[in-house]
Amino acid sequence: MPYTTNNGVKIYWEEHGSGEPLLLIMGLGASLDQWSRTLPALSAHYRTIVFDNRGVGKTDMPDGPYPIATMADDARCVLDAAGVQSAHVYGISMGGMIAQELALQYPARVRKLVLGCTSPGGPKVVRADAEATAMLMNRPNMTIDEALEASIPILYDTHTPRERINEDLAIRRKTYPPPAAFMSQMMGIFAWQSWDRLAAITAPTLVIHGASDRLVPPGNGELIAGKIPGAKWALLPDAGHIYPTDQTELSNTAILAFLAG
Repeated sequence: MPYTTNNGVKIYWEEHGSGEPLLLIMGLGASLDQWSRTLPALSAHYRTIVFDNRGVGKTDMPDGPYPIATMADDARCVLDAAGVQSAHVYGISMGGMIAQELALQYPARVRKLVLGCTSPGGPKVVRADAEATAMLMNRPNMTIDEALEASIPILYDTHTPRERINEDLAIRRKTYPPPAAFMSQMMGIFAWQSWDRLAAITAPTLVIHGASDRLVPPGNGELIAGKIPGAKWALLPDAGHIYPTDQTELSNTAILAFLAG
C-alpha cells in the first residue's frame, strides 16, 4: 500500500485511471472511500489521486489540532510521492479549504481548481443554521449511529432516496474517525480563512455548491466565486452538502466539462 510521510506523519494514498493528474481532497472526518460516487467518473478520464487526510482512514492520527495549512502540505507530499509536478485539484468541504490553501501556497502545483461546497472562512462567511451547528458540535458526544442519523437532514437534500444515503452511511461506518481526530480537523477549520487572499489564486477555478446546503450555505460559494478572478459558479438544484450523492450525474458532468474545457 502506498504511503508518504510529512514530518513523521504517514499519509495513505492511491491512484486510479490514467491521463492528466487530478488530486481529490476529501472533507471533514471522511476517508478517501467517500469518493465512491465521484472516482469512477473522473478516473475514466484522468489519473486520479486520492488520499486520507491526517486523522482519518489509513493515515496517521497525531495529536491535534490539524491546521489547514498543514493538511495542504500533506497534499503536496502526496503529489511529490506520485511524481506529479502539477495537477488539477478538486476539494470538497474541508477538502475545498485545503485545496484553496494548496493553490495559494503552491500555485505552480495546481492546474485547474474545483472547490465544492466549501467556505472562505473569515468575516464574511455565511454560517450554518443553528440546528446544523449543534449537530456538528455534538457529534463527538454521540455514538457513530447517532451521529450518522443526526447528520442526514443536515447533509442531504430532502429529495434524495434513503437507500442512496444508506449506501453512504455504510461506507462512513467503516472509517469513522475517533472523536479526538474529528475535533483536531474541526479546530483546523475554525482557525483558518482565505477570504483576504482569494484574489491571489491564479488557477482557473470552478466553484460548485448544492442549493439546499445547510452545513456550508451556498452563499459561501458565491463569495469565493466573486473573489477568485475569472471563477465559474455552478449551483446544483435539489442538492445539499453531499451533492455528489444528491446529484451524482449532474455534478460529475459539470466537473468533467470544466476540466476538459
